[in-house]
Formats: sequence, C-alpha cells, structure tokens
Amino acid sequence: MIISRLLPGLLLSVGGVFAPIASQAETVPPPDKVLAAMLRATQYYHETVAVNGGYVYFYSEDLSRRLGEGVALPDQVWVQAPGTPRVGIAYVEAYLATGKQPFLSAAQGVAGALLHGQLATGGWTNSISFTNQDDRAGRYRDGRGRQKGKDFSTLDDGITQGALQFLIRLDAATNFENATLREAIDFALTATLRAQFPNGAFPQGWDDQLAVPDTDVSLRASLPEYDWRTEGRIKEYWDLYNLNDNIAGHVVDTLRLADLTYGREDCREALRKLGEFLILAQLPAPQPAWAQQYRYDMRPAWARKFEPPAVASVESGDVIEALMKIALHLEDADFLAPVPAALDYLKAAELEPRRLARFYELGSNRPLYMSRRGDVYSLTYDDSDLPSHYGWKTTSPVERLRNRYKRIIGGETTYSSLFEKKPSITDAAEIIASLDAQGRWITIADSSRLIGDNKFSEGERVISSEVFAENLEILAATYRAAEDLR
Repeated sequence: MIISRLLPGLLLSVGGVFAPIASQAETVPPPDKVLAAMLRATQYYHETVAVNGGYVYFYSEDLSRRLGEGVALPDQVWVQAPGTPRVGIAYVEAYLATGKQPFLSAAQGVAGALLHGQLATGGWTNSISFTNQDDRAGRYRDGRGRQKGKDFSTLDDGITQGALQFLIRLDAATNFENATLREAIDFALTATLRAQFPNGAFPQGWDDQLAVPDTDVSLRASLPEYDWRTEGRIKEYWDLYNLNDNIAGHVVDTLRLADLTYGREDCREALRKLGEFLILAQLPAPQPAWAQQYRYDMRPAWARKFEPPAVASVESGDVIEALMKIALHLEDADFLAPVPAALDYLKAAELEPRRLARFYELGSNRPLYMSRRGDVYSLTYDDSDLPSHYGWKTTSPVERLRNRYKRIIGGETTYSSLFEKKPSITDAAEIIASLDAQGRWITIADSSRLIGDNKFSEGERVISSEVFAENLEILAATYRAAEDLR
C-alpha cells in the first residue's frame, strides 16, 4: 500500500498489494538478509529480463522464449496482467518498504515503457511494441508508434486500469514530483471518464469514434423479447455496456485510487454513476444477477461467439464486490441493496458446493455451455465435451462475498481488512532460499499458471512475472516486519 507518511490516513491499496501484518511474536528473517534477496532478484529482473523497462508473462530459463497472451516479439512487452504494471507495482512496494534507489529505478523503467505505449486515445491496449516496423505497434501518444496503428484503449482484463493504478502509485511514492508522469495519468483518467456512458456504464474500450446512445438513462435491465439465440447480435459488442472480464471491479479500484490520491471529484462522481448503472443492470427476478454485456435497450447481448446472452456468474460476483466497494467509499448503503438477492440466487444456482457454471440460460436458469466443432460453436446443456480455451465452470464466490456483506452491515468499514490480500510472510525464508545464484525464481510450468494458446510444456522450467511480483511483495512486507522487530 502507499503508506501514511505519503498520504496520512488514506488506505490506498487495492487488489494484490500488501500491508505489513507481522506480530511481535513472529519470527522473520533479519532485514539485511531480506533486503539482499530483494536487491538481487530486482537487479536480475530489471537489468536482464526487462525489454525497455517492460515485461511479459513467462520466459524460458535462457530467456530465448517470451510469452504474453501469445508469443511476444523481441521488442514487445505486455500491459495485460500479469505483465508490466504487475511487476511495476511490486517494485513500488519494495521501494516504499526500503527506500532503496534500485527499486525506484526499476519502477521508473516500467513507467517509461507504459508512457511510451500510451495510446493517442489515452489508454492502453494489451501489448506495447518499441519499433514502428512491428505491425502490432499502436498509434502512441509519443509519436513513435505507427501513425495508422491500433488506437483502441481497452478496459478488458484490467489493461488500462492496471497501467493507471501502477502509475498513480508511483506518482504518490515519489511525492508527485514528476510532471510528465502526472500529465500522462491525467490524460488517461480524463479519457477513461469521457468513455463512460450517460447511464454510468462503461464500454469494453474506446477509440475516437465511440458514439453516445440516445437512450433513457434510467432504463432497467430486462430479458430479450426475441429469440436471442439467433437474433439481436451486434458486431461491435465492445461498444456496448460491458461487465465482461470484471470491468466493473477494475474500474472501481482505479477510480477509488485516483480519488484517494488526488481528491478528484470527477472520479468520485464516476464511481457513483457506475454504481447506479450496476443497480439498473441487475436482471429481474427470479435471476437477480448480471450479464456480461448489455445492448443499449438494457437487454443481455452476445459478445464473442462463445459468449451468449446469459446470467454470468463470474461477472455477477465481480459486480457484487464492486457495489460493496462503492458503498464503503461513498459511505452510501443504497449501493448494497442488490446484494442479498444476488447472493441468494448464486447460492441456489451452484452445481455442487462452491461450484458455478459460467453461464445460466435466461428464463430457464439451466447451466448453459458451448460445444465446438472447428470454428463453429453451438449452445448446449451438455458439459461432457467443453472447449478447453474458456472457463465454463468456476469457483463460487458466494461464501466469501456473503461474509464481507455481513461484516459491512455489521458496521465494519475498514477497507483493507475487507478487500486487501495479505501476504503470508511465513514463506519469506523459503522464498529467499529458492532464489538462485543469478537472482531468479525458477517456476515449474503447470496449467494453473499458463495463459493463452501458446504455452510452455507442463513441467518445463520457466521464469514467471507473476511469481516474481508476488515474491518481491512478500519480501517487502517481511522487510517492514523485520525492521519493526529491531
């Protein structure tokens, strides 16, 4: 988190960033040993692994293969998590814990990569290329990309939000002294707010052609009155009201952080408008949850050919959590109103204890899947032969969310205790011991850590940006704890 010596009294941490939690009774490694490991790991990752300050998801042990969501070109880095911003946040955590320049230099390298890759439309896409000879290079603000390159700023998978969260944290960690950094943040935040629809919804992303629908901003979600299986598809689904891939939660975390850091009333108002849209978007009983995306008439819509109009369990869980965060931040319990019915519905929809289908059919509430033959997808209720590229079933969040809801209505309003993940600093000694002579944490590839279609083989030795970031943050928390025990 951004500690109180920078912004007294504010809780700035959101998903995945840690605060020190050790008690006086805990045994932790000595701070000099922890710091030495942090410096060695950072030196390797920043000086050897980074490309122009940025990162991808996975590397082969000899760094000859680099994978994001696909094979990365030699001069290409990934913005989408767990890529460049994820590593950058770990560097900021390490710097805040220790005050050591190498961590700040590494974080500034990440900022340089992201500022280069900021699109002319203000946000980011999933990757950044550092040569305009690459046809995947975008139309970047700094003019060094392709003038006719991609210029679609995306909120999908937390891409623009993740970049912004890192840059805001770095700005606060450096006492707001970098005018170039602040200008890029302001430009991105303004562009993001401009993309918000009048009813409070957000699209999946935007270019300079995003149209504003002329619709009633108080319109509530309803079910299609046509055969949604064959009718009502919209090619540009990314321009619709979108919740797909947890857009709501990522936007809430970003706007909340911006409001806390800069006191931006426009971000606070955008949070309120988003919360009001989420209330409107709750589907009618007996399915009081949320779809992945909505047409401008507030009916659930198709996205990709394997994402039908349906109740979406993953996005519903994200919306419930987003509403709780908005209620706490704005100190407005009205945003909690949709939560009890949604939790009851999701609990009743579980396939088995703590398991949900990704999709439930509108009306019938039957678990809804897809079969695949070549590039042709077909709706089915049969889960015996599902395509492997998509998560058709998921862990139910009901127990976790209901617990948080009960704590909030019981009077608990400490954001960090409700929503921030805490590190297991008891793992610090093992993490230090597993760092090899070159300063690497080598990971054995397994299916739970691999993303996209181009993967390392099961059991292959790889270097993971996610593992690096998690380990560095754990060591940063451990260092704080060790210093406190001196």
